[in-house]
Amino acid sequence: MSAQAIPRYRQLKELIIGQISSGELQPSDRVPSENELVDATGVSRMTANRALRELNDEGYVERVAGVGTFVADFKAVSHVLEVRNIADEVELRGHVHSSSVLQQKRMSADSNIATALDIEAGADVFHIKLIHLESGIPIQIEDRFVLAEFAPHVLEQDFAVVTPSAYLSSISPLQEAEHIVRAEMPTEKISQHLEMGAQEPCLVVTRRTWAHGRPVSFANLYHPGSRFELSGHYVPPGTEAQVKRRLSGATTND
Repeated sequence: MSAQAIPRYRQLKELIIGQISSGELQPSDRVPSENELVDATGVSRMTANRALRELNDEGYVERVAGVGTFVADFKAVSHVLEVRNIADEVELRGHVHSSSVLQQKRMSADSNIATALDIEAGADVFHIKLIHLESGIPIQIEDRFVLAEFAPHVLEQDFAVVTPSAYLSSISPLQEAEHIVRAEMPTEKISQHLEMGAQEPCLVVTRRTWAHGRPVSFANLYHPGSRFELSGHYVPPGTEAQVKRRLSGATTND
């Protein structure tokens, strides 16, 4: 689709999303008002209003009546399954992260991948599969599919240097995520890659992430049952502890 065929409100949305992705606009920064966007870009007030309204609905900005529009804080956590970069998690534990890439190719989406990414079967996706290690010990197999039109340069990336999560976050801020957790017995190959014991189960986290109002990535994350756990701390809304955390600038969930 040519740039001329893209509706003006969508062009304006992509412009603002691009400024957020590049860091030109940071969380809590004020976004230009409708009038300022009209003056700067020449769009109609109705177009500017629609762009800001949809950005607000999609979670990129927060509109405060009588005050203005501000970039949303995409780093706020929501629950125990916060989307984190595994390399950062490993380093926070004082260990060294490394990875080994097993697969990195373009392919046509089968029916399962198409359903997960809400696309037509046969559409182009990238398949990335790698082993994450913590101080030389394998802790996760990441088996990920990425919408090709969202991240067209995936094949050019060195995922032994930058994780897929970090790379995709650099393209566009995370808008939404879905997790499903299950325990299962691993295949022989997964067991070998993760150096698991005989009859050891693995914990599988299936993750979908959204950007630009649509799912753009789908991954199965395999962990050795003996070397992985989920943990978190929840403070119910309205409690004294939650109020204190809000006043201190902390999020309500860890």
